[in-house]
Amino acid sequence: MSKRLMAVSALLFCLALVAAGCGNDDDSESAPASAATEAPAPTEAPAPEATEAPAPTEAAPAAVPTEAAPAEAPMPDASGTMSEALISLEEECEAWGGIQAPDGFRANMVTDIGKVDDGTFNEFAYEGLLAAAECFGIEDTGVIETASEADYASNLSTSASENPDVLITVGFLIGTDTLEAALENTDINYIGVDQFQPEYPPNYVGVLFNEHEGGFIAGALAASLSETEVVGVVGGVEIPPVVKFLNGYEAGAKYINPDIQVLKVYNESFADPAKGASDAQQFIGEGADVVFGAGGPTGSGGIKAAAEAGAYVIGVDQDEYYTTFDGGDAPGSENLASSAIKRVDLSVFRNIAEAVQGTFSGGAYTLTVSNLGITYAPFHDADVSDEAAATVERVRASLADGSIETGICGIDGLYLGENSACDS
Repeated sequence: MSKRLMAVSALLFCLALVAAGCGNDDDSESAPASAATEAPAPTEAPAPEATEAPAPTEAAPAAVPTEAAPAEAPMPDASGTMSEALISLEEECEAWGGIQAPDGFRANMVTDIGKVDDGTFNEFAYEGLLAAAECFGIEDTGVIETASEADYASNLSTSASENPDVLITVGFLIGTDTLEAALENTDINYIGVDQFQPEYPPNYVGVLFNEHEGGFIAGALAASLSETEVVGVVGGVEIPPVVKFLNGYEAGAKYINPDIQVLKVYNESFADPAKGASDAQQFIGEGADVVFGAGGPTGSGGIKAAAEAGAYVIGVDQDEYYTTFDGGDAPGSENLASSAIKRVDLSVFRNIAEAVQGTFSGGAYTLTVSNLGITYAPFHDADVSDEAAATVERVRASLADGSIETGICGIDGLYLGENSACDS
C-alpha cells in the first residue's frame, strides 16, 4: 500500500470518529455515491462533438438547430502543447486588433446563484467581463449577484433598466428568464452562458460547452494517477452541463483503464460545500484515491476535503489552484493534480467583442477542445509523473484533432445509443 493511500485511510478513520461523536440529523442530505456501471466504449462520435465543432468563424454544430454567433478573432492551433492551448485573455485581446467600444457602451452581468468571487463559474464569467472592459475601453459596467432562483426575472429587469448594450447572464437555470428578457428587450444583446434554446432571437447568444470533453480529459488523468483503480466525482445539480462532465469523466477514465470503478453523485445545490465534502469522504471510504469536483462550490468543497485527506483531486471550470487552493497556500494544494477548464471567460470576452465591433449575431456558440474553449490546467505542485502528463496531453490533442471521440451526446450528456438527444 502506498504512503498516499495509508495517509488517506488514516485520516478518514479520524474523520469517522469525529462524525460519530457529532452525529447526523439529516440522512437525506447525503445521498450515497453510486458505483458506475460499465460505460460504452468511447468510439462513436456525438452529433455536436468537438471533433466536428467549427472554428469561431463558422456555424454552430449541426445538432444545435440555430444560427451561430461568429467570433472573428484568429485562433491558434489547438493540436499543439498544453501551454499553447491555454490562450490568455491578453493574447485574445491582441487578436482583436485594437477595436474600441463607442462612447456610452455599457456591459452588465447577472450572476447565477452566488457571487462574483465564488471561485468557479460566476467568477470566471466576471473575469471575462473585466478583461473585455479593459481591452475595449468599456467604462460602464454593472453586476447583480443572484441570491435565489426566484430573483432571476427581477434581476434581469433591473439590469435591463440601465439600458446596457450587452447583458451577460450566467448559468443553465437562468436560461428561460433570459430568453423572455431577450424577446422583450430587442435592443439589448444577451450572452447566456450554459444556455441551450431550440431557437434564439437575433439578440441572444447561447454559449455552450463540450463539457464531456473536459470531463474526458479529467477522467483520463484520474485513471493515470489512481493506484486503487477507484475514482470519484462530486457533481452539482443534474442538468445537462453537469451530466456531460460526469459521464465524460467516466468515459475518459475507462478509456485509460476499462476496469476502473467510477463513483458518481449529483447534488441538489451548487452552493453546498459541506455536502460536497461529505460526498468526497464517502468516496474515499469506498477506496477512491482521485476525486473530481464538477458542481461549483459544492464540488469545490468535495475536492478541498479530499485533498486535505491526501487524495489527488481535479478542479473544474477555472484553475482552482488560484481559487479554492489560494495559489498553493491552502492545505492540500499539493494534491490538486489539475482542473478541467471551461473557458467561460473566453466565451464572454469573445461575444462582447462581437457586440463592440457591431457583428453580434444570435445563435449558439460552442466552446470545444478544438477552438481552445475546453482544456486543462497545469499540474502546479502535484506529483504528476511524466508518463501521466504525456497521457493526458495526448488525450487532449487527440480530442482536438478528432482521433479520439468521447461517445457522449453533446446536448444532454447521455451516452450515445442510450436514448440520448443525439440518437434521434
